[in-house]
Amino acid sequence: AALLIVLKPVVFGTGYERLVGGTIMSSVHINQNGPVLIVTIDRPQARNAVDGPTAKALYDAFKEFDSDDSARVAILTGADGNFCAGADLKAVAAGGGNRVEVEGDFGPMGPSRLELSKPVIAAVDGYAVAGGIELAAWCDLRVVSPSAKFGVFCRRFGVPLIDGGTIRLPRLIGASRAMDMILTGREVGAEEALAIGLANYKTDEETALAKAMNVAEHIAAFPQLCMQKDRLSALRQWSLDLPDALRAETEGGLEVLRAGSAVEGASRFTSGQGRGGALD
Repeated sequence: AALLIVLKPVVFGTGYERLVGGTIMSSVHINQNGPVLIVTIDRPQARNAVDGPTAKALYDAFKEFDSDDSARVAILTGADGNFCAGADLKAVAAGGGNRVEVEGDFGPMGPSRLELSKPVIAAVDGYAVAGGIELAAWCDLRVVSPSAKFGVFCRRFGVPLIDGGTIRLPRLIGASRAMDMILTGREVGAEEALAIGLANYKTDEETALAKAMNVAEHIAAFPQLCMQKDRLSALRQWSLDLPDALRAETEGGLEVLRAGSAVEGASRFTSGQGRGGALD
């Protein structure tokens, strides 16, 4: 059965808007369903390719998400059957390409250099290619529908990966598989993406959003401080040697223990709650 998602609009003052046929339209839509924030790239005429203003809107949206206590998990998706076709090459050809800087936390695609304190799930339909695959790889998890298509399509146009693709792809799927995708620019469909670990979940539904919502709500129901500390330890350990990584993990764990959530959780366990994988 189809999942009915009721969305509560959220207005962020930094959102990018464009004027189309006399009507103000936003290239990034932000909606909230309980503890889950949904960020949608809405440039269907360009398969949701990201131009400079859209990159800024995405960056602002995720900065707002990270500071908003009412939102625990975010979903990044695209409108009208595509996730994101990368940077807008028409804008690049016209001399209005995305901002590229060596320093700072603003990436050419927007949020790709941000280290958030909370998880983001990519709901991928259709094309997630070039900068789009980099945005998907930036997310913590990827949920795909049968139409999902990943690829370093920018290979054929001489456009480099500068939003973390050469770093995150090898970490996600291993050096050999990542090198194949990076060198050949070939298309990887939903089934292969699931098989190699590029996708975490595949739904048979037409769109991945309902399944992504299910996963997001599951994560949002857990004790948050513990989940967030474990997540950050897993993200940050790549740059540390083993003793430093273990030390950082323990320091984060001690914060959780001092906050008392482990004692509260142990009390729930002794009362019979949460056993066998149940959330309550």
